Amino acid sequence: MDYPISVPSVGLVDGRFIDENAVSGVPGSLIPAAWGNGVTQEILSVVKSAGIAPDENDNGQLLKALQVIVGNASPMRSVVKNIAVSKLLEPDELGLLLVNGAADSVSITLPPNNAGLGVRDVIVRRVDNSGNRLVVQCSGTDKIKFHTHLAADGYPFFVLMGAGDWWHLRSDGVGSWWPVGRFDSTPLGRPVFETTTAFSPGGYGALNGAILSRAEWPWLWDHAKVSGMMWTEATRVGAEGGWSSGDGALTFRGPEGRGEFLRVLDEGRGIDPGRNPGVVQRDQNRAHIHTPTAVAVGEGAANGAVFQTSVWSLRYTLPYQLVGTTPVGTGLSNEGGAEARPHNVAYPGRLKLI
Repeated sequence: MDYPISVPSVGLVDGRFIDENAVSGVPGSLIPAAWGNGVTQEILSVVKSAGIAPDENDNGQLLKALQVIVGNASPMRSVVKNIAVSKLLEPDELGLLLVNGAADSVSITLPPNNAGLGVRDVIVRRVDNSGNRLVVQCSGTDKIKFHTHLAADGYPFFVLMGAGDWWHLRSDGVGSWWPVGRFDSTPLGRPVFETTTAFSPGGYGALNGAILSRAEWPWLWDHAKVSGMMWTEATRVGAEGGWSSGDGALTFRGPEGRGEFLRVLDEGRGIDPGRNPGVVQRDQNRAHIHTPTAVAVGEGAANGAVFQTSVWSLRYTLPYQLVGTTPVGTGLSNEGGAEARPHNVAYPGRLKLI
């Protein structure tokens, strides 16, 4: 597109249109209908291709259309935004979001995922290491498509845990946010050992049999229900390595692993038959026999044993004599502690919560 320089008598001055000058009598430029219509149609084509209805009173539609088109070509916009309070995000705020929950709990609500939003990317990263809860949630009935092996529709929110934890999401324009990447994709519910007493970022809690809220951890509750390791609180004794249904309505309990040695489930091999997963096996030694040995004292004689009372002056000597062989030493001594254990090193245990 260019000025109509090839059209004669248009009246361009220095290659541009001019207005009529009534004082000097210089006529204004003429805009050919074909050229004017062509320019208008070109602009309208851009506006319409972005899914925007043309409005003659809105002079900003071309810019909006270009932003949509560029956004569709590259869903991630070059936007970096710092957030420290709960808020509903606007579409033009999607980009890299740095969220600080040090002062209080924070909830970030994603914009409605519809045709108007289209395909957009957002990275949400936590910058603080406090214990305050940081939730990223959907608008309306939208869902985030994670742990779909447990819930096909996904879940309406997730949590960021620890400084540096991040998720990369992409909208599809029809209600679903798809995870493209995340800081730690260790499978849900997996127990791990740590070489630090601090909690690593990415979604870890203590392996301590804690009571949890079903509403705050719905994906973990779904995992527990299909684990084959679920007990009631009443039947949990002796099965502390599994999950429990908590109060039966609002809570559930995670596995307890503190102070325990972990063992791979037999699953039909026959070395440790009859075991259920998560069930505790009390310590014991392998069956064996201790054979006592009698020690003989040889023949001999001795005299002059001293007998003494608490009064020194009453000390006197008793004569005695040992003749023959006398068996002694048939008793067994005690040794060991309160449990049977191998040589070991203790590491903090953690549980993947999301």
